[in-house]
Amino acid sequence: MAGLAASFGSGAMTNSITDLIESDCFLITGSNTTENHPVIASVVKRAITQRGAKLILADPRNIELAKFATVWLRQKPGTDIAWINGLLNIIIAEDLLDKEFVAERTENFEALKLAVAKYTPEFVESITSIPGGDLVKAAHLYAKAGAASILYAMGITQHITGTDAVKSLANLAMLTGNIGRPGTGVNPLRGQNNVQGACDMGCLPVNFTAYLQVANEEHRRKFEDAWGVSLNPKPGLTIPKIIEGADTGAIKALLIMGENPMMSDPDLAHVEHSLSKLDLLVVQDIFLNETGSLADVVLPACAWAEKEGTYTNTERRVQRVRKAVNAPGEARDDWQILTMLANKMGADWKYVQAKAIMEEINSVTASYKGITYERIADTGIQWPCPTLEHPGTPILHSAIFTRGRGLFSVTEYIPPAEQTDDQYPFVLTTGRILYQYHTATMSRRSQGLVSRTPEAFMEINPADAGELGIKNGEKIEVSSRRGSITLRADVRDRVDRGVVFIPFHYSEAAVNRLTITAIDPIANIPEYKVCAVKIQKCS
Repeated sequence: MAGLAASFGSGAMTNSITDLIESDCFLITGSNTTENHPVIASVVKRAITQRGAKLILADPRNIELAKFATVWLRQKPGTDIAWINGLLNIIIAEDLLDKEFVAERTENFEALKLAVAKYTPEFVESITSIPGGDLVKAAHLYAKAGAASILYAMGITQHITGTDAVKSLANLAMLTGNIGRPGTGVNPLRGQNNVQGACDMGCLPVNFTAYLQVANEEHRRKFEDAWGVSLNPKPGLTIPKIIEGADTGAIKALLIMGENPMMSDPDLAHVEHSLSKLDLLVVQDIFLNETGSLADVVLPACAWAEKEGTYTNTERRVQRVRKAVNAPGEARDDWQILTMLANKMGADWKYVQAKAIMEEINSVTASYKGITYERIADTGIQWPCPTLEHPGTPILHSAIFTRGRGLFSVTEYIPPAEQTDDQYPFVLTTGRILYQYHTATMSRRSQGLVSRTPEAFMEINPADAGELGIKNGEKIEVSSRRGSITLRADVRDRVDRGVVFIPFHYSEAAVNRLTITAIDPIANIPEYKVCAVKIQKCS
């Protein structure tokens, strides 16, 4: 989000899911789209099989989409900026750029041109292991397409250079004029059904709603006037900084809502140690998860079918959610719990229904001003929607970028924070699988899903497994400099030599006991996608 906001002025999917069918070429990276966003993957596949669209896939794993790819760029994990800058280099050197778009709608091109000059195909191959010829082919496919679309997800962002990698993708779209039209754009595929909505509503430590900045006096005054309070001008803390604060004693109490850091955060031993130092830990959730087991107080919340409200999905579409069943026991809507807590602490909040909160959102959020329960009763509306007469905005940046001119950012390849060595010779990368969801608080309660993927596993290349004397299905121990887990080996060529993959859904073999706490300095996202590990058979 920070990367797109810096480049375009808005951190969201530029296009709509339905108009992806009009793409002539897709560049998909950091996204196992078939397993993590299967509906979007079906649109991509239809464009390929029915319209003849081309697919450039950049992924270190042999995922299902590889069989649809015209070019598969199998990069080493953590080398994304190098190969993206390589594409930029080729497009500029071979005069494949959209000169009119660059001149009329962007700035800082000369600095970009100078910065990417060294990223020749040969130089990129030395970093990424992508054959130079494949990189050239990909550059021509993307630059020469009538409409080319970029799709990415957390495989790009969960690195110490994640923000810069997103800026590099934005550079690529602007350089070729692939922005603001059907079938084009830079399209982040969000990790959960309402991540976009949560960010829109200010669930980021630096922002109010609609990405107005906490540190900006004019922005802050707007919310002070609306709420009748004085607001702290200092931005809040990101999750890594919160855990750090708990460890140092700077944070004494913590309320965790709908989050499971004892599964989702890196270096879980450190997380557990930090949370244990709190004077008070309150967990608000629908099930007692691994984090809830450490809590002093647990507040029962409502599940999606038990409450009213809206979700804003990955394409910025605000959709209505209606209560279908009553919540069990003492479970309450999140807004009700927060209202009760606030009033216990001396506030005078008068919310009595979710609709009143939506009306407040309309009053303080320009991009949502024209979105009401009545207008989204059927199909939803895509923001920005500034008036009650506005139809919504399926495609962003058609005539002008949110920031005015699009900004070409200079980015440089920086190696991952942790490198392999003789003791820890394998690169571990993590992610999701089709049959489980995030920390599996909900999905592992489904026997149908559990039956498909009953236990934790690690993908390992057959050549590596052979050298270690490991057979498919055998129990293995995987260790990093932070911890160890035991799980089964899945021996197949889905991963390259020297790389292993473990999904993060399994509490009995929680892969985040291995991952590193190094973070992107801008977005503060941990580097979940690269750390060094060693592997041995269990005796």
